[in-house]
Amino acid sequence: MLVGTELHSALRTLIALLAILNPIGAIPIFIALTNNEDAQQQIATAKLASRAVAIVLLSAAFLGEYILQFFGISIAAFQVAGGIVLMMLAFNMLQAKSSGYVHTPEEAAEGMQKEAVAVVPLAIPLLAGPGTMVTVIIAHHKNASWLASGLLIVDILLIAGVAYGALRLAQPLSRRLGVAGINISTRIFGLVLAAIAVTFIANGLAALFPGLVHIRVP
Repeated sequence: MLVGTELHSALRTLIALLAILNPIGAIPIFIALTNNEDAQQQIATAKLASRAVAIVLLSAAFLGEYILQFFGISIAAFQVAGGIVLMMLAFNMLQAKSSGYVHTPEEAAEGMQKEAVAVVPLAIPLLAGPGTMVTVIIAHHKNASWLASGLLIVDILLIAGVAYGALRLAQPLSRRLGVAGINISTRIFGLVLAAIAVTFIANGLAALFPGLVHIRVP
């Protein structure tokens, strides 16, 4: 029963990370940032970006809670703040917009001037941004066993693999999906993300204000 619960939790975390990562939505930005690279260079950039995503998320998952404790921030407060960040990101995604909380035009312009754009701004903060970091930190906090921690590592590696696949196939996917297809997928991910954000906020508020749970509307 415990194994089934942890598998279900790992699946929920994977879906959340997939929605926040929005690999399809990252395709146009990847193409713009690598338009001067040949096919082999683009593959190398995609590989480096996916590795950076894995490293950043693994670091956030296993060190993030200690950083919060150092600053005296409770997980409940972090859940509420993180839920708000995710909700703002979701609103932008529902409008098929690139979120300012993921990357800024200044960061994108700076990245285009570099020989390698894989780490900044592709991996950070476009793919491994505040939303994904919030999700893995909260997921790790809920882990009660080595199995759960192992499943979280698997989730992060799978997400890094999805990021690589999307960037690796950016050109054919962009041609096949077109602007309309990319916008539709972004809106679907945004709707899922909005529901996840509500759950984060509700759980955080319930922990901060236990009395709210017992309030009944007449």
